[in-house]
Amino acid sequence: MQCIKDTIKNINIVIGCSIGCSYCYARMNNNRFHTIDDFNKPIFFENKLKMLDNKRHSAYLLTGQSDLSGWNEEWKDKVFSKMKENENTQYIFLTKRPENINLKETPDNGWFGVTVTSSKEKTRIDYLRNNIKAKHYHITFEPMFDDVGKLDLSNISWIVIGTETGNRKRKISSKREWVFNIYNQAKEKNIPIFMKEDLLGILNEDEFVQEFPKEFVGIK
Repeated sequence: MQCIKDTIKNINIVIGCSIGCSYCYARMNNNRFHTIDDFNKPIFFENKLKMLDNKRHSAYLLTGQSDLSGWNEEWKDKVFSKMKENENTQYIFLTKRPENINLKETPDNGWFGVTVTSSKEKTRIDYLRNNIKAKHYHITFEPMFDDVGKLDLSNISWIVIGTETGNRKRKISSKREWVFNIYNQAKEKNIPIFMKEDLLGILNEDEFVQEFPKEFVGIK
């Protein structure tokens, strides 16, 4: 079984998010380690731009400690410029507020996605496609609080499924039928799907599907 972090590395070039999700591991980590003073006020670490320079075949998540909707235009411009200089590297972004983003052009090696945790949040997928013009779209279903039902997966290139981790009170674990509802719809459209290792115990090990898009093949 693979850990997704073995393939996709984190570069936290922006730290901070004002959304305030109750299950936010990034905020909990900041409260513990005090990386920045106020997590509600994102900070851009420009000195990390050089970390985006990698001519080898690699993949980086750039929003592990932030939300793309909290990035200002200058930060995005500087990061996108670096991405264009490193066409062999894949750069991954996530947001919970795609309605607050307006990107008419993005680098082809950018993967822009939304987090969907419940059926009420499915509209984020439409906002993603409408507000961000990109070659690659993806969806992360993590944590999952209910069955998301029928999905419009048009132009989606990748799906990741996980469950809530940690010790939060009233923590809700994904249910196997919720996972397989998404899986079955993804398979109908030949969309690669990655089930995170945190689902072990909810799923049997032989039920796991851990697929990456073809652009990620060969990354070590």
